[in-house]
Amino acid sequence: MKLARLVAGLLAAAPLVAAAQSVTLYGVIDTGIEYVNNVGAAKDGLARVPTLTGTVPSRWGLRGTEDLGGGLKANFALESGFAPDSGASNQGGRLFGRQAWVGLSSSNWGQVSFGRQYTMLFWATLDTDILGPNVYGSGSLDSYLPNTRADNAIAYKGKFGGLTAGATYSFGRDTVNAGPSPSGTNCAGENPADVRACREWSAMLMYETNWWGLSAAYDSLRGGPGAFGGLTKSSLTDNRLSLGGYMLLANTKLGAGWLRRDNGGSPTPKSDLLYAGASYDITPAFNLAGQVYWLKYHNSANKAWLYAIRGTYAFSKRTSVYATAGFIDNGGQLAQSVSGGAAGSNPAPGVNQLGAMIGIKHVF
Repeated sequence: MKLARLVAGLLAAAPLVAAAQSVTLYGVIDTGIEYVNNVGAAKDGLARVPTLTGTVPSRWGLRGTEDLGGGLKANFALESGFAPDSGASNQGGRLFGRQAWVGLSSSNWGQVSFGRQYTMLFWATLDTDILGPNVYGSGSLDSYLPNTRADNAIAYKGKFGGLTAGATYSFGRDTVNAGPSPSGTNCAGENPADVRACREWSAMLMYETNWWGLSAAYDSLRGGPGAFGGLTKSSLTDNRLSLGGYMLLANTKLGAGWLRRDNGGSPTPKSDLLYAGASYDITPAFNLAGQVYWLKYHNSANKAWLYAIRGTYAFSKRTSVYATAGFIDNGGQLAQSVSGGAAGSNPAPGVNQLGAMIGIKHVF
Protein backbone atom coordinates (compact mmCIF):
# COMPACT_ATOMS: atom_id res chain seq x y z
CA MET A 1 0.00 0.00 0.00
CA LYS A 2 2.84 2.39 0.86
CA LEU A 3 4.45 1.72 -2.54
CA ALA A 4 1.13 2.28 -4.33
CA ARG A 5 0.63 5.60 -2.55
CA LEU A 6 4.20 6.67 -3.43
CA VAL A 7 3.69 5.85 -7.13
CA ALA A 8 0.34 7.64 -7.12
CA GLY A 9 1.98 10.68 -5.56
CA LEU A 10 4.76 10.76 -8.16
CA LEU A 11 2.25 10.46 -10.99
CA ALA A 12 0.20 13.28 -9.53
CA ALA A 13 3.29 15.49 -9.29
CA ALA A 14 4.50 14.72 -12.84
CA PRO A 15 2.22 17.25 -14.59
CA LEU A 16 3.46 19.96 -12.22
CA VAL A 17 7.08 19.18 -13.11
CA ALA A 18 6.29 19.11 -16.83
CA ALA A 19 4.42 22.40 -16.58
CA ALA A 20 7.53 24.10 -15.19
CA GLN A 21 9.37 23.47 -18.49
CA SER A 22 8.31 24.71 -21.91
CA VAL A 23 9.79 23.36 -25.16
CA THR A 24 8.79 24.66 -28.60
CA LEU A 25 9.41 23.15 -32.03
CA TYR A 26 9.57 25.88 -34.69
CA GLY A 27 10.86 26.54 -38.18
CA VAL A 28 10.76 28.38 -41.51
CA ILE A 29 10.80 27.00 -45.05
CA ASP A 30 11.54 29.71 -47.62
CA THR A 31 12.33 28.87 -51.23
CA GLY A 32 11.56 29.73 -54.84
CA ILE A 33 13.09 30.22 -58.28
CA GLU A 34 15.84 32.73 -58.99
CA TYR A 35 17.37 34.11 -62.19
CA VAL A 36 20.74 35.89 -62.28
CA ASN A 37 22.37 37.33 -65.42
CA ASN A 38 25.99 38.10 -66.36
CA VAL A 39 27.45 35.10 -64.54
CA GLY A 40 31.18 34.56 -65.15
CA ALA A 41 33.34 35.78 -68.00
CA ALA A 42 30.83 34.50 -70.58
CA LYS A 43 28.06 36.58 -68.98
CA ASP A 44 25.68 33.64 -68.94
CA GLY A 45 22.22 33.62 -67.38
CA LEU A 46 21.55 31.27 -64.48
CA ALA A 47 18.22 29.90 -63.24
CA ARG A 48 18.25 28.00 -59.93
CA VAL A 49 16.63 27.24 -56.60
CA PRO A 50 18.78 28.99 -53.96
CA THR A 51 20.41 26.95 -51.20
CA LEU A 52 21.08 29.63 -48.58
CA THR A 53 18.26 32.18 -48.38
CA GLY A 54 15.12 33.63 -49.92
CA THR A 55 13.67 36.36 -47.74
CA VAL A 56 15.18 34.48 -44.77
CA PRO A 57 17.22 31.26 -44.46
CA SER A 58 15.26 28.02 -43.99
CA ARG A 59 15.63 26.45 -40.56
CA TRP A 60 14.05 24.33 -37.85
CA GLY A 61 14.78 24.24 -34.16
CA LEU A 62 13.91 23.58 -30.56
CA ARG A 63 13.90 26.22 -27.87
CA GLY A 64 12.94 25.86 -24.27
CA THR A 65 12.86 27.38 -20.84
CA GLU A 66 12.47 26.07 -17.28
CA ASP A 67 11.39 28.21 -14.36
CA LEU A 68 13.84 27.58 -11.51
CA GLY A 69 12.09 29.91 -9.08
CA GLY A 70 13.04 33.28 -7.65
CA GLY A 71 13.04 34.85 -11.13
CA LEU A 72 15.76 32.49 -12.39
CA LYS A 73 15.27 30.49 -15.60
CA ALA A 74 17.22 27.90 -17.57
CA ASN A 75 17.09 28.40 -21.35
CA PHE A 76 18.34 26.60 -24.45
CA ALA A 77 18.16 26.74 -28.24
CA LEU A 78 19.06 24.14 -30.88
CA GLU A 79 18.60 25.47 -34.42
CA SER A 80 19.45 23.74 -37.69
CA GLY A 81 19.80 25.51 -41.03
CA PHE A 82 19.07 23.56 -44.20
CA ALA A 83 19.01 23.99 -47.96
CA PRO A 84 15.39 23.66 -49.13
CA ASP A 85 16.42 22.64 -52.65
CA SER A 86 18.08 19.43 -51.44
CA GLY A 87 17.45 19.08 -47.70
CA ALA A 88 21.18 19.21 -46.94
CA SER A 89 22.46 20.88 -43.77
CA ASN A 90 23.90 24.37 -44.17
CA GLN A 91 26.51 26.06 -41.95
CA GLY A 92 29.19 23.66 -43.11
CA GLY A 93 27.11 20.52 -42.51
CA ARG A 94 26.57 21.14 -38.80
CA LEU A 95 23.52 19.49 -37.25
CA PHE A 96 22.67 22.62 -35.29
CA GLY A 97 24.69 25.15 -37.23
CA ARG A 98 22.59 28.21 -36.51
CA GLN A 99 22.41 27.91 -32.71
CA ALA A 100 23.36 25.41 -30.02
CA TRP A 101 23.48 26.96 -26.56
CA VAL A 102 22.26 26.66 -22.97
CA GLY A 103 22.17 29.33 -20.30
CA LEU A 104 20.62 31.00 -17.27
CA SER A 105 18.57 34.20 -17.24
CA SER A 106 16.94 36.59 -14.83
CA SER A 107 14.77 39.65 -15.36
CA ASN A 108 17.10 41.49 -12.97
CA TRP A 109 20.47 40.92 -14.64
CA GLY A 110 19.91 39.40 -18.11
CA GLN A 111 21.19 36.13 -19.61
CA VAL A 112 24.47 34.25 -19.69
CA SER A 113 24.76 31.45 -22.26
CA PHE A 114 27.33 28.96 -23.54
CA GLY A 115 27.75 27.28 -26.94
CA ARG A 116 27.41 28.22 -30.61
CA GLN A 117 25.49 31.48 -30.74
CA TYR A 118 25.05 34.86 -32.38
CA THR A 119 27.63 37.57 -31.87
CA MET A 120 26.44 41.04 -30.85
CA LEU A 121 26.76 42.27 -34.45
CA PHE A 122 23.65 40.22 -35.27
CA TRP A 123 21.55 41.88 -32.57
CA ALA A 124 22.84 45.37 -33.43
CA THR A 125 21.76 45.13 -37.09
CA LEU A 126 18.56 43.11 -36.61
CA ASP A 127 16.27 46.16 -36.85
CA THR A 128 18.44 48.67 -38.70
CA ASP A 129 18.99 46.43 -41.76
CA ILE A 130 15.48 46.44 -43.26
CA LEU A 131 15.94 43.57 -45.75
CA GLY A 132 18.28 41.59 -43.47
CA PRO A 133 19.21 38.19 -44.95
CA ASN A 134 17.16 38.71 -48.13
CA VAL A 135 18.66 36.98 -51.19
CA TYR A 136 19.57 40.49 -52.44
CA GLY A 137 20.88 42.39 -49.45
CA SER A 138 23.80 43.14 -47.16
CA GLY A 139 25.03 39.52 -47.31
CA SER A 140 25.80 40.01 -51.00
CA LEU A 141 28.38 42.66 -50.06
CA ASP A 142 29.70 41.17 -46.81
CA SER A 143 29.11 37.42 -46.53
CA TYR A 144 29.90 37.42 -42.80
CA LEU A 145 26.76 39.40 -41.95
CA PRO A 146 24.37 36.42 -42.41
CA ASN A 147 26.89 34.26 -40.50
CA THR A 148 27.50 36.31 -37.35
CA ARG A 149 27.90 33.31 -35.05
CA ALA A 150 30.75 31.85 -33.04
CA ASP A 151 31.50 28.35 -31.76
CA ASN A 152 32.82 27.78 -28.22
CA ALA A 153 31.35 31.08 -27.05
CA ILE A 154 30.14 32.60 -23.82
CA ALA A 155 27.63 35.41 -24.23
CA TYR A 156 25.91 37.96 -22.01
CA LYS A 157 22.92 40.14 -22.92
CA GLY A 158 20.82 42.20 -20.55
CA LYS A 159 18.03 44.75 -20.98
CA PHE A 160 17.65 47.56 -18.46
CA GLY A 161 14.73 49.79 -19.37
CA GLY A 162 15.44 51.05 -22.88
CA LEU A 163 19.14 50.12 -22.74
CA THR A 164 20.44 46.73 -23.91
CA ALA A 165 24.08 45.72 -23.34
CA GLY A 166 25.79 42.57 -24.51
CA ALA A 167 29.09 40.86 -25.24
CA THR A 168 30.49 37.56 -26.53
CA TYR A 169 33.84 35.84 -26.22
CA SER A 170 34.83 32.72 -28.15
CA PHE A 171 37.80 30.46 -27.42
CA GLY A 172 37.64 29.07 -30.99
CA ARG A 173 35.25 30.78 -33.35
CA ASP A 174 34.80 28.24 -36.16
CA THR A 175 35.60 24.53 -35.92
CA VAL A 176 34.28 23.58 -39.39
CA ASN A 177 36.18 23.47 -42.69
CA ALA A 178 33.54 24.15 -45.32
CA GLY A 179 35.33 26.25 -47.72
CA PRO A 180 36.61 28.59 -48.19
CA SER A 181 33.19 29.73 -47.00
CA PRO A 182 31.69 32.01 -44.32
CA SER A 183 29.84 28.91 -43.06
CA GLY A 184 33.11 27.21 -42.15
CA THR A 185 36.40 29.10 -42.03
CA ASN A 186 38.72 26.42 -40.64
CA CYS A 187 39.66 28.28 -37.47
CA ALA A 188 39.05 25.93 -34.54
CA GLY A 189 41.24 27.63 -31.97
CA GLU A 190 41.48 26.34 -28.39
CA ASN A 191 45.17 25.79 -29.07
CA PRO A 192 47.52 25.75 -26.04
CA ALA A 193 50.47 26.52 -28.33
CA ASP A 194 48.78 29.72 -29.54
CA VAL A 195 46.14 30.95 -27.13
CA ARG A 196 45.15 33.90 -29.38
CA ALA A 197 44.38 31.75 -32.42
CA CYS A 198 40.80 31.94 -33.73
CA ARG A 199 39.39 33.90 -30.82
CA GLU A 200 36.35 36.13 -31.31
CA TRP A 201 34.83 38.86 -29.23
CA SER A 202 32.01 41.34 -29.68
CA ALA A 203 30.24 44.04 -27.68
CA MET A 204 27.04 46.01 -28.13
CA LEU A 205 25.08 48.92 -26.70
CA MET A 206 21.55 49.58 -27.91
CA TYR A 207 18.88 52.05 -26.80
CA GLU A 208 15.24 51.66 -27.86
CA THR A 209 11.95 53.44 -27.35
CA ASN A 210 8.49 52.57 -28.64
CA TRP A 211 9.19 54.23 -31.99
CA TRP A 212 12.96 54.49 -32.53
CA GLY A 213 16.25 52.80 -31.66
CA LEU A 214 20.00 53.29 -31.93
CA SER A 215 22.73 50.65 -31.78
CA ALA A 216 26.51 50.36 -31.77
CA ALA A 217 28.51 47.13 -31.95
CA TYR A 218 32.08 45.95 -32.45
CA ASP A 219 32.96 42.47 -33.72
CA SER A 220 36.52 41.11 -33.88
CA LEU A 221 37.64 37.85 -35.52
CA ARG A 222 41.19 36.63 -34.97
CA GLY A 223 43.05 34.35 -37.40
CA GLY A 224 44.98 31.13 -37.01
CA PRO A 225 47.09 28.65 -39.01
CA GLY A 226 45.14 27.38 -42.02
CA ALA A 227 42.18 29.74 -41.55
CA PHE A 228 40.37 30.94 -44.65
CA GLY A 229 39.91 34.54 -45.76
CA GLY A 230 43.61 35.37 -45.49
CA LEU A 231 43.58 35.29 -41.67
CA THR A 232 46.33 32.67 -41.52
CA LYS A 233 48.08 34.01 -38.39
CA SER A 234 46.78 34.74 -34.91
CA SER A 235 48.26 38.23 -35.16
CA LEU A 236 45.75 39.09 -37.92
CA THR A 237 42.23 40.31 -37.17
CA ASP A 238 39.08 41.12 -39.11
CA ASN A 239 37.23 43.86 -37.23
CA ARG A 240 33.84 45.47 -37.86
CA LEU A 241 32.34 48.55 -36.22
CA SER A 242 28.60 48.98 -36.74
CA LEU A 243 26.45 52.05 -36.04
CA GLY A 244 22.78 52.16 -36.95
CA GLY A 245 19.28 53.25 -36.13
CA TYR A 246 15.65 52.68 -37.01
CA MET A 247 12.32 54.52 -36.74
CA LEU A 248 8.73 53.23 -36.60
CA LEU A 249 6.01 55.38 -38.14
CA ALA A 250 2.42 54.65 -39.21
CA ASN A 251 2.64 51.46 -41.34
CA THR A 252 6.32 52.29 -42.03
CA LYS A 253 9.73 51.26 -40.74
CA LEU A 254 12.90 53.16 -41.66
CA GLY A 255 16.44 51.93 -41.06
CA ALA A 256 19.98 53.01 -41.80
CA GLY A 257 23.50 52.03 -40.80
CA TRP A 258 27.24 52.22 -41.34
CA LEU A 259 29.68 49.34 -41.05
CA ARG A 260 33.42 50.04 -40.99
CA ARG A 261 35.64 47.02 -41.66
CA ASP A 262 39.37 46.61 -41.07
CA ASN A 263 40.38 43.21 -42.45
CA GLY A 264 44.03 42.28 -41.87
CA GLY A 265 43.69 39.32 -44.21
CA SER A 266 42.85 41.44 -47.27
CA PRO A 267 45.14 43.45 -49.59
CA THR A 268 42.53 46.25 -49.29
CA PRO A 269 41.82 46.03 -45.56
CA LYS A 270 39.71 49.13 -44.91
CA SER A 271 36.19 49.48 -46.27
CA ASP A 272 32.89 51.20 -45.50
CA LEU A 273 29.41 49.77 -46.07
CA LEU A 274 26.49 52.20 -45.79
CA TYR A 275 22.83 51.27 -46.16
CA ALA A 276 19.37 52.84 -45.87
CA GLY A 277 15.98 51.26 -46.38
CA ALA A 278 12.26 51.41 -45.76
CA SER A 279 9.40 48.95 -45.27
CA TYR A 280 5.77 50.00 -45.86
CA ASP A 281 2.54 48.07 -45.26
CA ILE A 282 0.41 49.08 -48.26
CA THR A 283 -2.40 46.91 -46.89
CA PRO A 284 -2.45 44.60 -43.84
CA ALA A 285 -1.55 41.75 -46.22
CA PHE A 286 0.85 43.44 -48.66
CA ASN A 287 4.26 44.85 -47.72
CA LEU A 288 6.76 46.65 -49.94
CA ALA A 289 10.38 47.03 -48.79
CA GLY A 290 13.53 48.35 -50.41
CA GLN A 291 17.10 49.24 -49.55
CA VAL A 292 20.19 50.88 -51.07
CA TYR A 293 23.75 49.82 -50.16
CA TRP A 294 27.10 51.43 -50.94
CA LEU A 295 30.42 49.60 -50.43
CA LYS A 296 33.76 51.40 -50.85
CA TYR A 297 37.30 50.13 -50.27
CA HIS A 298 39.84 52.72 -49.13
CA ASN A 299 42.79 53.53 -51.43
CA SER A 300 41.23 51.41 -54.17
CA ALA A 301 38.93 51.74 -57.18
CA ASN A 302 36.87 48.83 -55.84
CA LYS A 303 33.34 49.85 -54.94
CA ALA A 304 29.73 48.77 -55.48
CA TRP A 305 26.18 50.07 -55.37
CA LEU A 306 23.43 47.54 -54.63
CA TYR A 307 19.72 48.28 -55.04
CA ALA A 308 17.12 45.81 -53.75
CA ILE A 309 13.32 45.71 -53.58
CA ARG A 310 10.83 43.15 -52.30
CA GLY A 311 7.05 42.80 -52.31
CA THR A 312 5.39 40.30 -49.95
CA TYR A 313 1.78 39.14 -49.82
CA ALA A 314 0.65 37.28 -46.70
CA PHE A 315 -2.14 34.73 -47.07
CA SER A 316 -2.00 34.22 -43.29
CA LYS A 317 0.32 34.78 -40.34
CA ARG A 318 2.29 31.72 -41.43
CA THR A 319 2.22 31.61 -45.24
CA SER A 320 3.29 34.32 -47.68
CA VAL A 321 4.52 34.70 -51.26
CA TYR A 322 7.00 37.26 -52.52
CA ALA A 323 8.85 38.73 -55.48
CA THR A 324 12.24 40.36 -55.01
CA ALA A 325 14.85 41.86 -57.32
CA GLY A 326 18.34 43.31 -57.01
CA PHE A 327 20.88 45.15 -59.15
CA ILE A 328 24.58 45.55 -58.36
CA ASP A 329 26.92 48.05 -60.00
CA ASN A 330 30.49 46.79 -59.45
CA GLY A 331 33.39 49.20 -59.84
CA GLY A 332 37.13 48.66 -60.18
CA GLN A 333 38.04 44.98 -59.90
CA LEU A 334 35.16 44.12 -57.61
CA ALA A 335 33.17 41.04 -58.69
CA GLN A 336 30.45 40.79 -56.06
CA SER A 337 27.35 38.82 -57.02
CA VAL A 338 24.02 40.53 -56.58
CA SER A 339 22.77 37.29 -55.02
CA GLY A 340 23.51 35.77 -51.64
CA GLY A 341 21.21 32.85 -52.44
CA ALA A 342 23.95 30.39 -53.41
CA ALA A 343 27.60 30.29 -54.41
CA GLY A 344 28.70 30.32 -58.03
CA SER A 345 26.96 33.36 -59.50
CA ASN A 346 29.70 36.01 -59.45
CA PRO A 347 30.15 38.19 -62.53
CA ALA A 348 33.47 39.15 -64.10
CA PRO A 349 35.34 42.00 -62.35
CA GLY A 350 33.65 45.36 -62.78
CA VAL A 351 30.52 43.89 -64.41
CA ASN A 352 26.97 44.79 -63.36
CA GLN A 353 24.46 42.11 -62.48
CA LEU A 354 20.69 41.77 -62.14
CA GLY A 355 18.84 39.13 -60.12
CA ALA A 356 15.16 38.35 -59.58
CA MET A 357 13.34 35.73 -57.49
CA ILE A 358 9.78 34.62 -56.78
CA GLY A 359 9.16 32.42 -53.77
CA ILE A 360 7.01 31.21 -50.90
CA LYS A 361 7.67 31.24 -47.16
CA HIS A 362 5.92 29.12 -44.54
CA VAL A 363 6.49 29.51 -40.80
CA PHE A 364 5.65 26.74 -38.34
